[in-house]
Amino acid sequence: MAKTRRRVILDSNFLLVPFQFKVDVISELEGLLGSFEPLILSTTIEELKRLAGRKPESLRRAALAALEYAVKHGVIHVKREAEESYDDVIVRVAKDLKCIVATNDKELRRRLREESIPTVFLRQKRKLELDGYVD
Repeated sequence: MAKTRRRVILDSNFLLVPFQFKVDVISELEGLLGSFEPLILSTTIEELKRLAGRKPESLRRAALAALEYAVKHGVIHVKREAEESYDDVIVRVAKDLKCIVATNDKELRRRLREESIPTVFLRQKRKLELDGYVD
């Protein structure tokens, strides 16, 4: 029986990791999870576009590079309600699709943990770690 690929939502700050810390997150995720499908939400694209217009220049460049990467891997279009934050959308979609979420945002990780949603995060600026149960 073929094993199903795990779906992993990559949030905006996680997409910046390769450009800020020179960590190959795709290879690291494969080492940690095996075969996986990266999911990038349209709201994450919105957030990266917003970051691409900011300073400092290093953040702007990293956001533009992350946008380029994200578009290559396909985007899932999701609706963000007026009262929802970007993080609210990630939590909702992760619950609905039963996905892992890759993020470095401590507050988002706390919220996901409360919902029993596994997360992947960068540890010590050099390796990825899984928090939570994945079957």
